[in-house]
Amino acid sequence: MPQQVTPLFNYRPYWAECFGTAPYLPTTRAEMDALGWDSCDIIIVTGDAYVDHPSFGMAVIGRVLEAQGFRVGILSQPDWQSAEAFKSLGKPNLFFGVAAGNMDSMINRYTADRRLRHDDAYTPHNEGGKRPDRAVIVYSQRCREAYKDSPIVIGSIEASLRRIAHYDYWSDKVRRSILLDSRADLLLYGNAERAIVDVAHRLSMGEDIEQIRNLRGTAFVVDEVPAGWTVIDSSCIDQPGKVEPPVNPYIDTSAKTDASGNCANAPAAGLEQAPAAEQDVQVVTILDPLQARKQHTDSDTTVIRLPDYETVKQDPVSYAHAARVLHLETNPGNARALIQRHGDKDVWLNPPPIPLETDEMDWVFDLPYQRLPHPRYGDARIPAYEMIRHSVNIMRGCFGGCSFCSITEHEGRIIQSRSAESITREVEKIRDTSPAFTGVISDLGGPTANMWRLRCKSETIEQRCRRLSCVFPGICKNLDTDQTPLIDLYRRVRAVDGVKKVLIASGLRYDLAVETPEYVRELVTHHVGGYLKIAPEHSEDGPLSKMMKPGMGTYDRFKAMFDKFSKQAGKEQYLIPYFIAAHPGTSDEDMMNLALWLKNNGFRADQVQAFYPSPMANATAMYYSGKNPLKKVSRKSESVFSAKGLKQRRLHKAFLRYHDPEGWPSIRESLLKMGRRDLIGYGKKHLVPPRQPANWQPKNKSGKKILTQHTGLPPRKRR
Repeated sequence: MPQQVTPLFNYRPYWAECFGTAPYLPTTRAEMDALGWDSCDIIIVTGDAYVDHPSFGMAVIGRVLEAQGFRVGILSQPDWQSAEAFKSLGKPNLFFGVAAGNMDSMINRYTADRRLRHDDAYTPHNEGGKRPDRAVIVYSQRCREAYKDSPIVIGSIEASLRRIAHYDYWSDKVRRSILLDSRADLLLYGNAERAIVDVAHRLSMGEDIEQIRNLRGTAFVVDEVPAGWTVIDSSCIDQPGKVEPPVNPYIDTSAKTDASGNCANAPAAGLEQAPAAEQDVQVVTILDPLQARKQHTDSDTTVIRLPDYETVKQDPVSYAHAARVLHLETNPGNARALIQRHGDKDVWLNPPPIPLETDEMDWVFDLPYQRLPHPRYGDARIPAYEMIRHSVNIMRGCFGGCSFCSITEHEGRIIQSRSAESITREVEKIRDTSPAFTGVISDLGGPTANMWRLRCKSETIEQRCRRLSCVFPGICKNLDTDQTPLIDLYRRVRAVDGVKKVLIASGLRYDLAVETPEYVRELVTHHVGGYLKIAPEHSEDGPLSKMMKPGMGTYDRFKAMFDKFSKQAGKEQYLIPYFIAAHPGTSDEDMMNLALWLKNNGFRADQVQAFYPSPMANATAMYYSGKNPLKKVSRKSESVFSAKGLKQRRLHKAFLRYHDPEGWPSIRESLLKMGRRDLIGYGKKHLVPPRQPANWQPKNKSGKKILTQHTGLPPRKRR
């Protein structure tokens, strides 16, 4: 698939450009009438409140399409009980764009223990229950009921992470691709500006949506492999071993496979090709990647067939294998298309989109956002907006590749950076237009605070690389880690008239930060508001290796710099580390050691994070399959333990809150089983006391929290 792309700002605008820019994208018929519209070309359905701010997906996509000349309406948190609300703006001339919102609707609605949440930060008044579970599926079904012949294009992180068969934590089973359950015509994964703009223009020129099959970053359903494609069995790339009971998931192709669907022994040349007379599709079996390279297969016309839905549903090892292959095919420079059979249909995934260039990123963020919630909400508080209204997003993507995180799978590993000029313009706009601005920029960051303008030193190497992370198990020698440009950006923003303080609140990669000590000095001296949150995630090498996170030695190095520069600046500042409980690869003993580390370092966590198996994450594949997809997967490959039972997951959380009497009974029980009675007592070296406090009462059935003391301060500073 060619990598030449049309810059977002080089498309010829659609004729409706004559209507100009809307103050807010319309959400009602009355607002459409006020703009002089008789219809919408595109209607975006979203599970979030409509906030016209570049941190909200519906606003970005809506304004991008508006800038292309299209009339875009917004259906924000519509009543999904019937199709009536989906008719309120009329039938879209081109398509419905369906999104769950900035968050996955299931993660938004349920805790890691599968308990119902009663709040929603993306809803006015923080009110829960304003979007359905599996919102993309429900919204798509209602759109189809409202106007059965209108094309439906699905996106957002919810659709992005469910583009193939995936483990669903809430039902504890493997579900098929969301394309099939939603009955959508096209799925766009990632941030999707390139794809959505191309789809809109092609549909506006009369092309049928079923003909749009060559766009990067898209997925769709096909009956069979098109002519001219080379099909490679995924087991030839990473052999999981024989599936029991024997199943042939590839019976619909002419590839030469054994009864289990794995690569059969092929000739020495490494290829077994179907006779050309049988079909137009060139089907080959390649024994291993080395032989594939020798054959010089064209990646633009090569598709990798993953184990089918029924196989990954029944066989966890095949699931881990499919997950590994998918993650190896995420580099836009060398990724090949993927295909997975679901019954009598194939779900086809095109390679990832080409990242936006800096001038395109500037164009997207310079669009005329109001940076405010829609006036329909009045004075209602929307917590997610309040958190980011005075923040500035400077980049996208993350090359960290943390196995539990969805950012890399959604936004990609290649960093997409804005220019310093564009960032400064946004800061000035905040200063000039926000009535609540007090001179403090709450964040200057993105998925990761300190990856702005960092990337591979060689474009050629970058396009060929298949590493899952640029910083694990160590920082790649080809990665440019110089954060001097970021220092200059911080100084430039601080110098803007009216700006009193610029905070850095996004996640910080401290393993990168220590590579530029002057950056740590700048950060600590000017951009920490007393506390800096970072995420070592664990203290033990076993869990850290499954998380793809650096060891605690790097944390200690960063902390030494942090303390040194804080002292030089004459400031009393503290690091607040975040940790994950119950991550795959974590034993009870690992959690005990982490609790000891926390106590020895004077930390008492008031909030703890339990591992949440989000769809498509590598850690989720570990959790479901018991295998490690970070390495070659086979029947005999490394097994990974996961705490799955509620009792053990709560124990791991209790270790993180070792100071909370609520968890002492389970910790004591665990310590006795591990033969660590020496950690039970009242001394400084003990983890928990031998008995509960005299006035202690357990939590009630509602789960109401017991108030406990929390500081991130050293022991001498506790009150």
